Parts: sequence; C-alpha cells; structure tokens
Amino acid sequence: MRMKKTVALATEKDLLVDLTFHSVPALLLTKFAEKIVRPYFNGNLNIAVQDLIRKAIAEQDFVLSHITHVRNSVEA
Repeated sequence: MRMKKTVALATEKDLLVDLTFHSVPALLLTKFAEKIVRPYFNGNLNIAVQDLIRKAIAEQDFVLSHITHVRNSVEA
C-alpha cells in the first residue's frame, strides 16, 4: 500500500520577513515619515511600507493587464 504525503503550504500571513534597506538617503526616509507615515498611518512605518508595496504591485498588475489588452487589440 502506498501512502500519500500531504504538504501544507504556508499562506502569505504565515510568512513574515524582516526587511533591511541599504543606502536609502536619510532625507528620503524623513520626508516619507513626515508626509505619509505620520498623517496616514499614525506613525506606523511597517504598515506604511506594506501599503506602499501592495499599491506598487496593484499598479504593476494594472499596467501589465492594460498592455496585454492593447497588444491583443492590435493583433486582432
């Protein structure tokens, strides 16, 4: 008799990564904290960076889907 092995895949909530940035100008980080993090995220830099990453991915997905749509329209 052969046994099947079940592998549980981790969800994105299970995967937490510590992230380190190198060579980021202090002025850029200060401006980001003053103009974005404090007023919109109550000073929570972690949540602000997560939101920034999510929005960048969503924008990239939109751009790629638009390019694909335009290419398909031209080819038809």
